[in-house]
Amino acid sequence: MKIDTALFDRIQRFDHAILTFIDDQGFPMSVATGFRADAKSKTLTLDLPGGAAARPRDGQLIAVAFSHIQPQQGIGYNERRYVEVKGTARLGDGTVQVTPTRAHGWDENELSFFELCERAVPTGLAYMQKLSAERGREVKPRLAWTWLFFRATRLPFLTATLVPVLLGIAVAAFQGVFDWGLALLTLLAAALVHLGLNVANDIFDHVTGADPTNVNPTPFSGGSRVIQYGLISLRGMIGLAALFYGLSAAIGLYLAWTRAFWPLVTIGVIGLFISVFYTAPPFRLVARGLGEVATALGFGPIMTLGAYYVQAQRFSWEAVYASIPVGILIALVLYVNEIADRQPDAQSGKHTLVVRLSRQAVVRGYALAASATYLLVVAGVAVGLLPWPTLLTLLSAPLAWQVYQGIQQGYESPYALMGPMAKNIQLHLATGLLLFAGYVVATVGSRLLG
Repeated sequence: MKIDTALFDRIQRFDHAILTFIDDQGFPMSVATGFRADAKSKTLTLDLPGGAAARPRDGQLIAVAFSHIQPQQGIGYNERRYVEVKGTARLGDGTVQVTPTRAHGWDENELSFFELCERAVPTGLAYMQKLSAERGREVKPRLAWTWLFFRATRLPFLTATLVPVLLGIAVAAFQGVFDWGLALLTLLAAALVHLGLNVANDIFDHVTGADPTNVNPTPFSGGSRVIQYGLISLRGMIGLAALFYGLSAAIGLYLAWTRAFWPLVTIGVIGLFISVFYTAPPFRLVARGLGEVATALGFGPIMTLGAYYVQAQRFSWEAVYASIPVGILIALVLYVNEIADRQPDAQSGKHTLVVRLSRQAVVRGYALAASATYLLVVAGVAVGLLPWPTLLTLLSAPLAWQVYQGIQQGYESPYALMGPMAKNIQLHLATGLLLFAGYVVATVGSRLLG
């Protein structure tokens, strides 16, 4: 923080100061006192505390802190801000004067608490490295392995896999084909691919600088941060991604060998290609503005058709069509999450669709895509391509409206977008499960009637 007029303007906003110094016994002493700030001479004049023990010595290095915080019952705090300056004490008649030589501070209205913590991470890691050198053993941040696995893999996002796989299985069941064992193996293989994708995204976003430059991560955007926080090494993440991809490939090859080899291998290779090169060079699909298309394909037709093919061993236009609404909605999850990441993405050369479009176009694009989801279901039922109970998906439309309003209002703040991002994930899950439920109702109904 610069020692300038702006600094003294900040100081003038406080109503008292905390004077800190080392007393004659070698102990730190802190006392509250009144003050006057002179921006012209760049000096602070503090009222000298009473008692010899509570007074600094002339020429002693002292620190002066100014702080403010407002409690919010049941919530926490807001209006947090502070300034701390250091300089040499000059004792006067009942006063101590100091000309600041160093200063630092923080104002929550200018820099959010979350961003403040994120910007402090490199300093914290550097301190741990220094401590490691001094102690002769590694000092690093640690997390229980269960929570570390949960964070590194971003397990809650597996709903993006659950929906299309269940849908593919439901379409096959509606057409009279269903096997529990094959369904569970398909779900496991798809989940492993998704976990590999999550870890691979972190790897390549770290290497390309997208995540390290992001100082506004949220629970829904900015990656898992395990590499940036020093919780897992880059090599460890590479090994984890390889493990997930290897296990999914093994299960996929078994299913292909026992069901329909070339169709399932082709679907698997396309899915793997999208999964890896979503963020990996040389294609980096997301950086070319193709992230939404790749996500819609991977978590829409590819997973749904793959799950259907394992059950029915044949192609189905119905399975493809049924997957398009959920494909659009999972693409919109990515789309909204990219709004929060647009600045660090642009700085790292990750030119996502949101980076390329204006604010108005981004918001309008969401409205059009969300509307298309419901129109596709209604049209599918109207032409007989989808069973009529799938109209249950219309029940999730209010959620889409809430997300639309949320991104309109919170577009400029990553943290204001957290609510809309959470609702957007709920929208995909709710719509997908309602579509699945529609097929279950139709299947049960057809069996009972006939």
